[in-house]
Amino acid sequence: MGNDRTPLRRDVLVMGAGALAGFALPGLAAGQELTPTPQCDAGGAPTVAQTEGPFFKPKSPRMSDLRTSGLSGVTVTLTGFVLTRACRPVPNALVDLWHADANGDYDNKGFRGRGHQFTDEQGRYRFVTIIPARYPGRTRHYHVKVQAANGPILTTQLYFPGEPGNSRDPIFRRELLMRIAENAAGRDARFDFVLAQS
Repeated sequence: MGNDRTPLRRDVLVMGAGALAGFALPGLAAGQELTPTPQCDAGGAPTVAQTEGPFFKPKSPRMSDLRTSGLSGVTVTLTGFVLTRACRPVPNALVDLWHADANGDYDNKGFRGRGHQFTDEQGRYRFVTIIPARYPGRTRHYHVKVQAANGPILTTQLYFPGEPGNSRDPIFRRELLMRIAENAAGRDARFDFVLAQS
C-alpha cells in the first residue's frame, strides 16, 4: 500500500476522533501532530513484504533512539502506525529496525543501528536514528520486522524518496517509500504499516 495518499474522512473516523487528539511527538514543531492514517479499508492491500537480507540479528535491544548505540550522521525521526487492513490500530505490535551506518556498514558484532520497540495503544511507533549510507548494489534503506502479538511476522524494507539509487536497486519498491520532511534537527520520516493478519 502506498503511503502518499490523502486520508478519507471515513478512514479517519474508523481510527476514532479521539485516538490522535493531543498527540505530539517530540521533535515536531509545537502543536504539530502525527497526521491521521492514510487510506486503508477492508479491501486495502497490506504492506509489501521484502527479504530481510543477510544482516538481521535477533534479540536487538529495546530502545527507540538508536543514536545511543554510537551512531552518528543526519538524524531521522521515523514515526507511524501499525494498522489492520480495516485501519484499526494494532497495540503492542513489535517493530524491529536495523540498518547500515553512515559508512554503509552493518554492525554484526554488536547492536549499533539496531533496536526494537512495541506500539502504544493507538498503534504508534517512533524511532530516532540516522540516514544510512548507500552501499554497492543497494540504495538507502531501513530493514523492519513488524509482528502483532501472536501474529505472523512482516519483514520489509523502507526507502527514501528522491534517491538516485532507487531506480538501480532491483529490490526497491515504490510503495515502500517513506514520506520525508526536513526539520531543524534533521529529517522527519513517516510510514504506516498495514498487516495482512493481526
